[in-house]
Amino acid sequence: MNVRASFSNMKDSTREDWQLIGQEFVPYSKALPDRIMAHLRILEGDYGGFPVDRYAHSLQTATRALRDGRDEEYVICALLHDIGDTLGSFNHPDIAAAILKPFVSEENHWMVQNHGIFQGYHFFHHLGLDRDMREQFAGHALYGYTAEFCDLYDAPAFDKHAETLPLAEFEPMLRRVFARPKRSIYSPAKPAEQSA
Repeated sequence: MNVRASFSNMKDSTREDWQLIGQEFVPYSKALPDRIMAHLRILEGDYGGFPVDRYAHSLQTATRALRDGRDEEYVICALLHDIGDTLGSFNHPDIAAAILKPFVSEENHWMVQNHGIFQGYHFFHHLGLDRDMREQFAGHALYGYTAEFCDLYDAPAFDKHAETLPLAEFEPMLRRVFARPKRSIYSPAKPAEQSA
């Protein structure tokens, strides 16, 4: 589309400008799964000293969750939990959690957001860090849920010989999970929310 909004400062924008922008946003937002998969593929060949590259680790984590009967949303969280490694080298869980937040439950979002601290139980002591850092969340309703994710799916997903399904296997569920946000600052408030 060659028609563009006319403002040079957002404060001068009009409803017509935003209708035009909204029309452009629809196809752009529908292509989000494609951009996510392209970014995930950036992890291919990135070993960082690990036994498998970060791409294989992501696929293997998702494969383990899928084979264990987890629902699609959980499997996609497993697939994308380390997608932030390239841009968030010091805070990768924050990147993954930000991408997933509009599309997943609060429980799965919290799990992804905090998996780095929980995963630390398995190796922080080798780096001179406190392996029990996750204990800051002791008593939290999602403590066990997040520890289980790390123990069952994330920590053991560095096995060169383990089943590792290709990305194409996860693509349909990724498209379904990212088809429509559950919550977004760009979604109009529901009547009950407006009065609150």
